[in-house]
Amino acid sequence: MTQIQTDSSTVNAADSEAVIIARDVQKWYDNGFHVLKGVSLTVYKGEVVVVMGPSGSGKSTFIRTFNALEPYQKGAVEIDGITIAHDLKNIEAIRREVGMVFQQFNLFPHLTVLQNVTLAPIWVRHKKKREAEAHAMQLLERVGIAEQAKKYPGQLSGGQQQRVAIARSLAMQPKVMLFDEPTSALDPEMVREVLDVMRSLARSGMTMVCVTHEVGFAREVADRVVLMDGGVLVEENTPEAFFTNPQEERSKKFLSQIL
Repeated sequence: MTQIQTDSSTVNAADSEAVIIARDVQKWYDNGFHVLKGVSLTVYKGEVVVVMGPSGSGKSTFIRTFNALEPYQKGAVEIDGITIAHDLKNIEAIRREVGMVFQQFNLFPHLTVLQNVTLAPIWVRHKKKREAEAHAMQLLERVGIAEQAKKYPGQLSGGQQQRVAIARSLAMQPKVMLFDEPTSALDPEMVREVLDVMRSLARSGMTMVCVTHEVGFAREVADRVVLMDGGVLVEENTPEAFFTNPQEERSKKFLSQIL
């Protein structure tokens, strides 16, 4: 399978700055499996990029290199001018700039919603408690669950917990938000409330990279859609072109299975 890149990757280059630059990223697991086979992608400020692909295609592994959760062996990843070195010396600086929302909510069950959201700003950003709490309440209002601030995660629905996870990431005031299949663990009726929050973030100008199979979200919100398979980038294009006129046979097959 060849790696395909379209001119769409440079659409915003003239009037925007690159926030994520991944060049020829390669990764092997300890068992020798070559999971990323030279993947390159540039994401510009304010852009929303949706990454799609079958299970095992390497898409989640790829975006996890953007905040050093996954080390890589060859290539380079740069976030807002900071290079993720192989020795991870810049890991703290990177993670201050990159928020991430996972499939599972990863909230601390023994802390209230408010405490979950304020923990990192207080301990990592060294914000005063009162300032952190005021900002946290603004964020909880933004994601529509301010009234849940004093509850514990176990008292919330899955959709509410995921919205807390989004607020927690936003509390660090990141320059980039990564979403790794954020709705895959939710009951269908809870998916919309999380996607609505993500839509609102996109409209606000947040730079976002989202691994998801939510076609409606991708059509409506994405600036670009990227398809990965077998550890390579197969195709990237605008949502309209990708969903209505895919160029690669692998893209056509994938879309025939999900549309």
